[in-house]
Amino acid sequence: MNSPTFEFGYVSKAHGLDGEVVVRTYDPASDVLDEVDRVLAHKRDGTQVELTVVEVREGPAANLLVRFEQVGKRFEGEALVGSKLFVFRDDLEAPVEGEYFQGDLLGLPAFDEQGNSLGSIAEIWNTGPVPNLVIRGEGHDELLVPFIDEFVPVVDLPGRRVVVRPLQFVGD
Repeated sequence: MNSPTFEFGYVSKAHGLDGEVVVRTYDPASDVLDEVDRVLAHKRDGTQVELTVVEVREGPAANLLVRFEQVGKRFEGEALVGSKLFVFRDDLEAPVEGEYFQGDLLGLPAFDEQGNSLGSIAEIWNTGPVPNLVIRGEGHDELLVPFIDEFVPVVDLPGRRVVVRPLQFVGD
């Protein structure tokens, strides 16, 4: 368990009698569970357990129904409810040019084009056609910026920074 991990979702409830669980991903378009053989569960009691993915299928309301090798009974699935789920970075294919793991963006300092600090990326919301960076910092509660080239012209992972063009509201 030495590989860095990225949080991608959580177990919302047990499903059926054979240990299947309902997993809710933070990005409904994510197919991460189709790409990996294992996940790390951070349980509510503070313990962690590595789980082997056996089967993934679509469930209702953009949820996934998942069967783990180590979970064979409903009470075992119920014990996972509320667990945050993480994927191991080493199990993922490297992103192509211009794509990023969302976990790599979290915590990056954000600047406007004049070099003024806007805060840092606290969250990424996947609630529409494009993800939105949630930037929190001094002088504002939250700044939401669509994660597209027009509004995020620079992502410098080695330099640990992003440059954003915040939405501007124009008066009549």
